[in-house]
Amino acid sequence: MRKGFFTIIMLVVIVITIVVYSMSGNETEDTVTEDLEELPTLEVDFKVPETVDVNETVELNATVSYSDEMVTDADEVLFEIWQQGHEDESIEVETTNNGDGTYTAETSFESNGIYEIYAHTTARDLHTMPKKTIVVGTGAVDDKAVGNQNHESGENAYGKRVEGFVLQFMEPEHVNAESETELMVDLQMDGNPLKEADVRYEIWNDEMPDERAWVDAEEMEPGQYIAAHSFTKAGTYHIIIHVENEDGLHKHEEYELLVNH
Repeated sequence: MRKGFFTIIMLVVIVITIVVYSMSGNETEDTVTEDLEELPTLEVDFKVPETVDVNETVELNATVSYSDEMVTDADEVLFEIWQQGHEDESIEVETTNNGDGTYTAETSFESNGIYEIYAHTTARDLHTMPKKTIVVGTGAVDDKAVGNQNHESGENAYGKRVEGFVLQFMEPEHVNAESETELMVDLQMDGNPLKEADVRYEIWNDEMPDERAWVDAEEMEPGQYIAAHSFTKAGTYHIIIHVENEDGLHKHEEYELLVNH
C-alpha cells in the first residue's frame, strides 16, 4: 500500500515538473519573440512623383527614422538615378539635411524615359536603399542618359563603372531553404586581387522586400570574400553585393537567386 502511495506521489511530482517546465519554455519563447519584434530598424519613407515632364524640376524626399524616432544626423542620404537599361550611367544627387529627419534634393530629366532611383541611406551603423520608379514625359526609352545640370557625379558613384574593377559572384547552384549556403565573390583591381575590402551581402525575398538580411563576408584568400547564409523559405531572392575600401571605392551589384524547397 505504502509503495503504491509513493508511486502516485512521484507521478504527481513528475507531471507538475513537466507542466512548470512547459510553461517556463513558452514564456522564454514569448520573451525571445517580443525581443525580436522590438529590435530597432532603419526606415526610409522615400517619396517621388510618379510622372513628370521633361526638364521639370522634381523634388526627391526621404524621411529617415530609427525605432520610431526621426534621424536628424544620418551619415549619408544620397539619391542614385539612372534610366532603365543604362544603370552603368547612373548619377548621384546629394541631399540637403533639413534637420527634422527629412532629406531632400532637386533634379530634372533631359529626356523621355523610365528612370529608377535609389535612396542610399546610412545611419546608426545600418544601410538601406529603397527604390522608386518615375516616368518622364512619354516614358519612351531613348539613348540619352538622365541629366541634372547642377550636379556632376564622382568617378566612384554607386553603380558606375570604375576602371580596372572586376566583381565576379560565384553564384551557388541548387540552393535549398533552411540549409546553409556559401556566398563567394572574387574582387580584382587592375588585374590584381582587391585586398582588405569591406564586403556585405544584402539579401531579401520578393515576397518580403522590407525584411532584409545583412551578411558580412570574410576575406579567406586575397581578393576572395566568403559568407554563409541560410534562406528561411523557398522563392526568388535578391542579393546586392556592397564593396567598399579605404581608398573611397564604393560599388554594388545586384543578382537574383532561386531557392528551392
